[in-house]
Amino acid sequence: MSESDFTIPELVTVHLAHQLRDDDVCFTGMANGDASALYGTMIPLAAMSLARRTHAPSLTILLAGWLHNPDLSRLRFVPNSEFEPDLRFLDSEAISVDLPSQYNVRRGDVTIGFSNGAQVDRFGNQNSVCIGDHDHPKVRLLGPVFQTEHLAFFGREMIMMGRHEQRNFVEKVDFISAVGFPGGESGRKSLGLTVGSGPEWVITPLCIFDFNRALGLMQVRSIHPGVSPTDVQSRTGFGLGDLSAVRSTPEPDREYLRVLREEVDPNRMLLPVAVD
Repeated sequence: MSESDFTIPELVTVHLAHQLRDDDVCFTGMANGDASALYGTMIPLAAMSLARRTHAPSLTILLAGWLHNPDLSRLRFVPNSEFEPDLRFLDSEAISVDLPSQYNVRRGDVTIGFSNGAQVDRFGNQNSVCIGDHDHPKVRLLGPVFQTEHLAFFGREMIMMGRHEQRNFVEKVDFISAVGFPGGESGRKSLGLTVGSGPEWVITPLCIFDFNRALGLMQVRSIHPGVSPTDVQSRTGFGLGDLSAVRSTPEPDREYLRVLREEVDPNRMLLPVAVD
């Protein structure tokens, strides 16, 4: 399969779906902005739905915490918010009146989450509060919403960054709204956070990062087809070391790609048609 046969969002979606397990309880909210919405909401929803239609039929999707296992193949519009009234009419196995219903966040019932922010640093800390000094910021952002709980209590967190530029990937975030690995896993433990929780991957239009959990440092796991190591380093605000041996993100297999296009997202509401 050549690069022209799939888009980068499709590549990411299929690769992400393969990481989801049959017993996972997955949570995502509704991100705002085109790039953030694509990576923070649409790709996760497509990946979860793809996993349910293939190898993980018992996986649970929690959309905004109140829609349980929605049938996204029937989606006719892209919601603007988590509480869009029309979402009530989306076919779902259940609709809750509280958040996140029977799943106890602090108990660790949610095994995987998806979040994003304006900044992420080399330790996986996120910032969605402000750019610059907190009391006199250059930009006041949306705020952490549920992001803090994601990285504190969920089992595995996928940080979905729709833009990969030096201003987004920084040496140190201006404000920590969600905790990554300050001081590695021992640092999380000293903060009272569960060992084994925290960021698993950081996914961008250029590459996928994972973490050296002992040191707490972000490292490049794979680089997407058509992207060079130089591209990744030049658009990252901290050193990544030697990237010459980093593998390419695996291309999507044909059957998963078919299910994604024909069954999960037949109306192309979740993923763009054009090659990224």
